[in-house]
Amino acid sequence: QVKLAESGGGLVQPGESLTLSCVASENLFPITLYTLGWHRQAPGKQRELVATLTNTGHETYADSVKGRFTISRENAKQAVYLQMNNLQLDDTAVYYCYAGRLHSHYYGQGTQVNVSS
Repeated sequence: QVKLAESGGGLVQPGESLTLSCVASENLFPITLYTLGWHRQAPGKQRELVATLTNTGHETYADSVKGRFTISRENAKQAVYLQMNNLQLDDTAVYYCYAGRLHSHYYGQGTQVNVSS
């Protein structure tokens, strides 16, 4: 069973930064063929895409995070990261790691990010 394990969430003030990490289990193989990414779900809202990074290096971001968030991946470590700068109150959500290829889609259990003054 493929597992994605997120870490790095927490409580920060507006304007601060956080880096989320996600490590995939070894049976997500070969990870080089997968699109990796992050989704989030805020209280009372639907889950939304935050950022994705294809196996060929193409990045996609939600308009609300462009210029503030950066996605990266480290295939040798089965990992994907989300650098989040200038966090805002609206960024408060549970952030889910994602891995997908063709008809296979996987999500982690999520990590909570709270932005509060």
